[in-house]
Amino acid sequence: MTLAANNGAVAAKLRQLAPELAQQLQLRGCEVTGIQVRVQVGFQPAKHPNTPASVSAEGKQQLSDLAASLKDSPLKMALQRLAGITKNE
Repeated sequence: MTLAANNGAVAAKLRQLAPELAQQLQLRGCEVTGIQVRVQVGFQPAKHPNTPASVSAEGKQQLSDLAASLKDSPLKMALQRLAGITKNE
């Protein structure tokens, strides 16, 4: 089995844990005879595209109701922005 680490410190720790990890895998039925650890420079986890969060119509109504129950404050203004309420409404 070969494990890839993104830096030397992680690789060193994995090398320390390799015998125990191999033994645990064998106990679970995996045929592991040894573990190699390699440093893979530049390895980046897959990034998920940033998609803006949206608030449902019910959520907007609840935010609006909560904002209406509050005195004028920064919290009330923030809730109104989340609910999509403008001063003209």
